[in-house]
Amino acid sequence: MRARHLLACILVFLAVFPLIPGLPVFWITQMNYIGLYSLVVLGLVLLTGVGGLTSFGQSAFVGLGAYATAWLSTAAGFSPWVGLAAGLALTALVAYALGAITLRLSGHFLPLCTLAWCLALYYLYGNLDFLGRYDGIAGIPPISVFGWSLGPGERMYYLIWVLLLLAMWATHNLLHSRSGRAIRSLRSGTMAESFGVDLAHYKVVIFVYAALLGGLSGWLYAHMQRAVSPSPFGLGYGIEYLFMAVVGGMGSVWGAVVGTGVVLIVKDQLQNVLPGLVGTSVNVELLVFGVLMVLVLQHARDGIWPVLAGAWRRLGGHGASRAVSPDVLETARPLPRRERPAAGASVLRVAGIHKAFGGLVAVNDISFELRAGEIMGLIGPNGAGKSTTFNLISGVTALSGGEVRFMDRRIDGLPAHEIARMGIARSFQHVQIMPDMTVLENAALGAHLRSHAGVIAAALHAERADEAALLREAAQQLQRVGLGAHMHELAGNLPLGRQRILEIARALACDPVLLMLDEPAAGLRYKEKQDLAEVLDRLRGEGMSMLLVEHDMDFVMNLTDHLLVMDFGTRLAEGRPEEVQRNPAVLEAYLGDWADDEPAMEARA
Repeated sequence: MRARHLLACILVFLAVFPLIPGLPVFWITQMNYIGLYSLVVLGLVLLTGVGGLTSFGQSAFVGLGAYATAWLSTAAGFSPWVGLAAGLALTALVAYALGAITLRLSGHFLPLCTLAWCLALYYLYGNLDFLGRYDGIAGIPPISVFGWSLGPGERMYYLIWVLLLLAMWATHNLLHSRSGRAIRSLRSGTMAESFGVDLAHYKVVIFVYAALLGGLSGWLYAHMQRAVSPSPFGLGYGIEYLFMAVVGGMGSVWGAVVGTGVVLIVKDQLQNVLPGLVGTSVNVELLVFGVLMVLVLQHARDGIWPVLAGAWRRLGGHGASRAVSPDVLETARPLPRRERPAAGASVLRVAGIHKAFGGLVAVNDISFELRAGEIMGLIGPNGAGKSTTFNLISGVTALSGGEVRFMDRRIDGLPAHEIARMGIARSFQHVQIMPDMTVLENAALGAHLRSHAGVIAAALHAERADEAALLREAAQQLQRVGLGAHMHELAGNLPLGRQRILEIARALACDPVLLMLDEPAAGLRYKEKQDLAEVLDRLRGEGMSMLLVEHDMDFVMNLTDHLLVMDFGTRLAEGRPEEVQRNPAVLEAYLGDWADDEPAMEARA
């Protein structure tokens, strides 16, 4: 059975569930709460599971949506649909303000801040007279659709689950789009920034998105319960939402529903069953529940949903395919190309750059110029400051002094994503890929800045043409470097050498003017190095400029037009490869025995 057949069965079950003869009302109410909680947990899957931003305060946003519609529909007499619009607007405004302030924090400071504003909003709800203080607001009218009241639980059931399924569909679309790749790369930090991903922007985006799902859940809760009070919007519920996400599977859309269902059903059944078994008035339900959840997480560290999905595949079921149809790649429109500078024109000019980390000077007064169509090598022993120089040029690290100009425009001081947008792409000394994304998706991340499809278009699946163009570009670059046969594999399954080649394909997908490669030949076999050299030589012929850090001297000497040798952060020598390899200072400090083979030197020269 294919995944879509299983999905069809689930949808049919959800549609007929309230119609089952003799079904107790309790189970309809239970399903309503599973749907309400799943909306909040779905936001946490995106925010925490995918984006890596831990929040304990989502229950506060549920309260914003609930109290906004409760007050408007009782004190002001507005329709619940006006309450929905107002609640979502208020939630988005508060979430944006909180996100803009707190998402700058890292480590444990962000979760602590979410605890703080969750408590603050909770006490705010309980101390405002017009919100009923701790007694809350009662008499909230039910939702009506074209005059048809959704007051009964079985009617509300359909609205809750239709909205939840739509939210799951939108979240799935978002995660498998240009914006989704950016969101999934947030944990990588500087890597994503170096390919045009504005990390601060996407952090706020997913924070607001998760808050809106919480606000929607609050709106539904208020009109289902017909009353609100502060207690369901406190810190305890915020922690429980996060726990549900962990139990279900932090990175899975369906894990949100599974985790919520398991936690709510197990807690409720323990309350029904244990008192009869234990025969005591002592409340042991929470203790037993905690033990059960520890056992679950011990045997399903990534959550229950990944275990269920793996069992389904072992039984012969087919999961959702992450392969892209060849027709999509062939028929997509080509992306526009940058105009290349004239041969010999100045592309990069570095003047007296300096970087100090406290008392340690990593780069000291380095200057050089790279022209269009040249490959320049940056060589030196370990610790010479080569990778730091790369980071200074690409905006990953801030300069302590000096300046960097690209295409006659000063770029030092600009954030990395702005520098990438100008036409500089790079690889890294230590491979930085997204192992749980396919090879094609990793390469497509490099083309991120060549499209402007936004989050809303992605969630509604309205960016198919733009997405196809990005994937087509990524596939072409993978073919170019010899990884075309592996494009639908998970990138983490590739050997180290091919992961480095993948980094180059990702950089090429940016359509850069300047390509910066940090030890691209490390981990490659001899034949792979030859193939890579041919690719780079072909790129040079197309007018691309390259700055290269490499320790393989055969690779460097046979490929580069110009070399700069660094030692202890300073310039040791500069010139053509045949000049540098005969420089006494370079021989003493770096090349050593490699250059003692005179016949080999003459052959390379």
